[in-house]
Amino acid sequence: QVQLVESGGGLVQAGGSLRLSCAASGRTFSRYAAGWFRQAPGKERVFVGLIRWSGSTHYADSVKGRFTISKDNAKNTVYLQMNSLKPEDTAVYYCAAKDDLGQSYSSMYYTTGGYNYWGQGTQVTVSS
Repeated sequence: QVQLVESGGGLVQAGGSLRLSCAASGRTFSRYAAGWFRQAPGKERVFVGLIRWSGSTHYADSVKGRFTISKDNAKNTVYLQMNSLKPEDTAVYYCAAKDDLGQSYSSMYYTTGGYNYWGQGTQVTVSS
């Protein structure tokens, strides 16, 4: 079992930055992939980016070049650094985890259904 707790959300002006954290207990990100998803009001939860057990990262086109995912295996924590924030980035951001070490990489890594464990979410609001 993996428990995930996000933190770091808040209100920021357009062009500003925030760093979200996702702390895990029960397992470690040294063998799990961590995905970040977001859900805006009235919309579906969508993929933002992920970091694999190896440290490789993948991003949605909408955030590529602005967002960076990193992790600290010793702290069992994954980070989402968000720069150049836009009002359209406003959403609840969720951290998720799935088995990764030894798994085949597939499109499931980009879908909510591909992840076994979820955090409670943290609100990010970007004002114009």
